[in-house]
Amino acid sequence: MRKTAPNGAPAREGVLPNRVRPGGACAVPAKKETTEISMNVFRRRLTAGIALIVALFPLGCSTPKAKSAEPEHPLLGAPAPAFELPTADGASRVSLAEHAGKVVVVDFWATWCKPCRASFPAYQAIVDDFGPDVVVIGVSVDEEPEGIPAFAQATGVRFPLVWDEGQGVSQRYSPPTMPTSFVVDRSGIVRFVHTGFVPGDEQTLRAEIERLR
Repeated sequence: MRKTAPNGAPAREGVLPNRVRPGGACAVPAKKETTEISMNVFRRRLTAGIALIVALFPLGCSTPKAKSAEPEHPLLGAPAPAFELPTADGASRVSLAEHAGKVVVVDFWATWCKPCRASFPAYQAIVDDFGPDVVVIGVSVDEEPEGIPAFAQATGVRFPLVWDEGQGVSQRYSPPTMPTSFVVDRSGIVRFVHTGFVPGDEQTLRAEIERLR
C-alpha cells in the first residue's frame, strides 16, 4: 500500500512528513527541538569551562610565594603609639619610652599562634647579635596572661614579654595578623611593618634593623 502524507500527497521514501497545524494546514518543521539541543550543548560546554577554571585557579587559595611585598600600614612613617604594659607576672612594667634612642621591634603575638612560637627564637637571636641598641618587646594579645611564662620558657626568649590587657595597645597599632612586628627607629617613627612569620623572615627584619642603626 502506497504511503501518503497527512495532506494527501504521496509521501516520498525516507522523508518524514511535515507537521500539521489544527485544521490540516501544513507547517514548517518546528525549531523547538533544535533550540533545545543547542541550549543543552551550550550548558554542557559552559559547565565544562567553569570546572576547568576552578581546577586551574582554586578559589580562596594562595601560597607563600604569592606574597611579593609587605602590605601598607597606616602607621608607616608615623610616630609609634606610646604604651606602658605589665609583664605577665605583674612584677614590673615595660614602656616604649624607656627605650628611646634605640631601634625597637614591637611584636604582637599570642600563645595560640604557631608562627609566633617559631619566630621567638629567631627574634631572640636578633637581640643577641645586635646588642643593647636593639630591643624586642613582645606584646601578648591573649585574653589571660597565665600561659605567657610557659610560652617564654618553651621558646627560650629573654626579651620582655608584656600583656595587653583589654587590647588597648593592639587597637592603636592595629596588627592585621599574628604575629605582626613594627620596627621603630631611634626617633620613635615606625619604619617597617612585617606581618606573619615563616623561617627566613628574620633576615628581612635584620636588614631593616641594620639600615636603622
